[in-house]
Amino acid sequence: MADLQALHEAILTGNAATAKTITEFALKDGAAPLALVQDVMMPAMDEVGKKFEANEYFVPELLLAARAMKACLELIRPLLAAGGIEPAGKIVIGTVKGDLHDIGKNLVAAMLEGGGYEVIDLGVNVDPAKFVRAVKEKGAGIVALSALLTTTMPAMKTTIDAIKNAGLRESVKIMVGGAPVTESYAKEIGADGYSQNAAGAVMLARGL
Repeated sequence: MADLQALHEAILTGNAATAKTITEFALKDGAAPLALVQDVMMPAMDEVGKKFEANEYFVPELLLAARAMKACLELIRPLLAAGGIEPAGKIVIGTVKGDLHDIGKNLVAAMLEGGGYEVIDLGVNVDPAKFVRAVKEKGAGIVALSALLTTTMPAMKTTIDAIKNAGLRESVKIMVGGAPVTESYAKEIGADGYSQNAAGAVMLARGL
């Protein structure tokens, strides 16, 4: 029988190879894919988030844990889909137009994926129309906007306005983040939530 505590530890310590091997073994042994995600993997990622908040973990540890989680999800996601089990939700994420920074956005995307969400990553320098199109085509319930420059922050409001003008604002929640972004700015531009880090983004998404 697969050692599920070892799977928890492998994700917590960012050991992708071990995490994937244990997941493979657990699935062959008859473990329920959804139970692996909900009972083992998500609690491990929650613990990663808490360690980050407590300054016990830093960005490298977050990235490693997210990579380990992703390795497991690559095996599990097709099984969940085949069984008709939906992800926690669909999130469209991207760095706004004019901004080419992606490390923070990638980290948030990885953590959200680890939290059980289907993440549609649009990349960097994303035009507002592209966000609108993705929401329509993918049926996303959340849009996550990232900006790392004060000069590109206004593009967040432009994107929110574009979503509003497309008649989609009532059907999606919008979360924003990035180094220069603040809670007050998020409220000012009409976003539904703000997180100052990747770990907080998962809790925010769940709340929204």
